[in-house]
Amino acid sequence: MKHLIELQNVSKSYTGKTDNTPVLKNVSLTIDRGEFVSITGSSGSGKSTLMNIIGCLDAPTSGIYRLGGKNIKILSERTQAHIRNREIGFIFQGFNLIPALTAFENVQLPLIYRGVPQGVRRELASKSLKMVGLEKRMNHRPYELSGGQQQRVAIARAIASKPPIILADEPTGNLDSASGEIILEAMTRLNEAGKTVILITHDEKVAGMAKRRIQIADGVLS
Repeated sequence: MKHLIELQNVSKSYTGKTDNTPVLKNVSLTIDRGEFVSITGSSGSGKSTLMNIIGCLDAPTSGIYRLGGKNIKILSERTQAHIRNREIGFIFQGFNLIPALTAFENVQLPLIYRGVPQGVRRELASKSLKMVGLEKRMNHRPYELSGGQQQRVAIARAIASKPPIILADEPTGNLDSASGEIILEAMTRLNEAGKTVILITHDEKVAGMAKRRIQIADGVLS
C-alpha cells in the first residue's frame, strides 16, 4: 500500500543577494491515510516550510515529494492548483477570513471558485458550520465573532469541500486556552471521521493531541 505523503531527501534553500539559506536538509518522511500527525519545532526550525511543501504551496530545491503516489515536481501548476483546491484543506493561525463577508459566505467562497452550484455549496457550508457548532452564528461577520469562533469558521471553510487532508498551521496560536481546546477537539473529530490531519505547532501540549509526533530542528527531523 502506497503512503499518502512521501518525502525523500527533500531540501529547501532560499537564495538571497549574497548567500544561500538552507531551511530543510534532506528530510525524509511518510504519512499514511487517516493519520493524525503533529510537526513541532521552534520558530525558524523549518516546520512551516515543510508544511508549505506538503501543501503544494512551495517546491523543494532538491529531493522528491509524492502525494498519493504522484511526483508533485512533474505536475503542471494547474494540476497542483487543482490538488490544493480539492485534496487539501488549509487552516492558518491568522484565520484569513474576509471581513465584509458573513461566516456563511466565507465558507462558501472556495466552493464558488470550484464552480460548485449555489444550492450545493449552500448546503455544504451550512453542514460545515454546524459541524463546528456555529449554525447560530453563520450570518455574523468576523468582527462579530470571538477569535475561537473565527478559527472555527476557518475550519468549516477548510472542510466544506470534503478534502481528505487537513493542514493546520498553528491553529491555536492566537487563541486563549479554552478556545484552543475547542479547536483541538474539532481536529480530533475530523481525524476520527477519516481525515488525515497534519498539525504544525510550537506548543508541546498541542502537539500531544496527535497520535504521532514529528520534531524538526534546524531543518532536520528527529
